[in-house]
Amino acid sequence: MIIDIVPVWVLFLVSIAIVLISVEIGFRLGSKVRLRKYDERESPASAISGVILGLQAFMLAFTFSIVSDRYDIKKELVREEANAIRTTWHRADFLPEPDQGKTKELLKEYLKHRVTVGQVRDPEVVRKALGDAIRMQQQLWEIAVIHGKTDLNSDIGALFVESVNEIADLHAMRVNVGLQSRIPSTIWAVLLSLLILGMLGVGYHTAIAESRRSRVTPVLAISFSLVIALIAALDHPGDKLMPVTQQPLINVLREMNAGSGVDTTAQPD
Repeated sequence: MIIDIVPVWVLFLVSIAIVLISVEIGFRLGSKVRLRKYDERESPASAISGVILGLQAFMLAFTFSIVSDRYDIKKELVREEANAIRTTWHRADFLPEPDQGKTKELLKEYLKHRVTVGQVRDPEVVRKALGDAIRMQQQLWEIAVIHGKTDLNSDIGALFVESVNEIADLHAMRVNVGLQSRIPSTIWAVLLSLLILGMLGVGYHTAIAESRRSRVTPVLAISFSLVIALIAALDHPGDKLMPVTQQPLINVLREMNAGSGVDTTAQPD
């Protein structure tokens, strides 16, 4: 999508330019109509402009609601993943050695990769961390399968299998919501179209009303552009501009290190 390529600050400036240019074009069209003494009344132009701006406001609110809800889901998924990893860590205590130690080391390394995905902004680093995390999931699953087959009636084995499966599910959900679920290009196109049409209407109505160019037009441009930029920031993949805190995962990692006698003041890799 183009939003992945264009920085949000560039989109902000482009939106301001679109508003100012559209208002100016609308004003010039209205001026020509007024100079030619066409029977153009102010009331219909005002009503049409108001309707378009109302539609624009509705679309902005609708789109913002989508990205805002998704942002809350991202935060909730981080908390759920932290709880799932903590639960798996504790249930690994019931595994015999050497699988118990291997499982706990895998979980610590897995957790470091998950924190990296949430904090690092380099796409290559994120891609590598995701690949490593998936390989560790496979290793954890192999351990779970071995102990699940050892005693099919074991409740402990079933609980451990459930925990490992939940970790994989939450990983897939975080990737889907954080990196793949995006605002459709059609909605962006509608937002842009309504923005242009609405500002054309504002400029046209200003001219028909025999008013001068308003000095507060830049304020109007900045206001609309701020909302559009905020939506783009929330929709941006990888949470580059509106990062979701990884503190729940970091807290679990510190708990693991504390239980292993590792310095908990050290930051995760």
